[in-house]
Amino acid sequence: MSEIFASFDGTRLAVHRIGPDDGGGRPVLLLHGLFSSAQMNWIKFGHAAQLADAGFDVIMPDLRAHGQSAAPHDPENYPPDVLVKDVLALVEGLGLTDYDLVGFSLGARTSTSAVIAGLTPRRLVLAGMGLEGLAGWHKRSAFFIDAIDRFDEIKHGDPAFMARQFMKTMKVDRVATRLLLESVADVAVEGLSRITMPTLILCGEDDQDNGSPQKLVTELPDAQLELIPGHHMSSVTERAMGERITSFLSVSRD
Repeated sequence: MSEIFASFDGTRLAVHRIGPDDGGGRPVLLLHGLFSSAQMNWIKFGHAAQLADAGFDVIMPDLRAHGQSAAPHDPENYPPDVLVKDVLALVEGLGLTDYDLVGFSLGARTSTSAVIAGLTPRRLVLAGMGLEGLAGWHKRSAFFIDAIDRFDEIKHGDPAFMARQFMKTMKVDRVATRLLLESVADVAVEGLSRITMPTLILCGEDDQDNGSPQKLVTELPDAQLELIPGHHMSSVTERAMGERITSFLSVSRD
């Protein structure tokens, strides 16, 4: 099931939902990665279905400028940390009070900042993320902005080639995504101490794209690390991704 949610500034966000047949289930909010979508990160490889089969009400927005959500070209639609504002608006709009939160890559960075900004999920999963991907986000952002700016000249062998190919596959609106990237700020390391709920850091064993997940674990008050097969892109295709998320969120669930 999909619906349209009007965010804080009226931008229309597509929200996809799957859950138990009886319509119940514990809410879990899943945030996808950069250039991706709910369909690509969570639905295509069965992660959302695993959670739904375990009794969760799975809520998956397409982030602003991604998937089926609006991709405005007006800079005014991209204030600082606009994705965090979208998530705060969505949680409030859906009336979520007792829920879990999961993010992959940019979704993990957004989840981290949203918790620091006041969200209080029962449990948190940060996938595809290391410390440097939070505190040094500007370096990652600059890499992707450069890939957007050089899109038509990037050839095989260029460090940005895979990013270009994924943008092409996903039919990314590069104008909107560039504006979005410019709105994303670094996460202050000292703010991580405010993330007090049980947190799972989940990464591919060959994934260092966003820095060290081991270092991130040491900065969080109640975190554990699990590694699954794959690198940054391929880890999302592994069934183990959904299995580990489902297992972690199912602990002590009423």
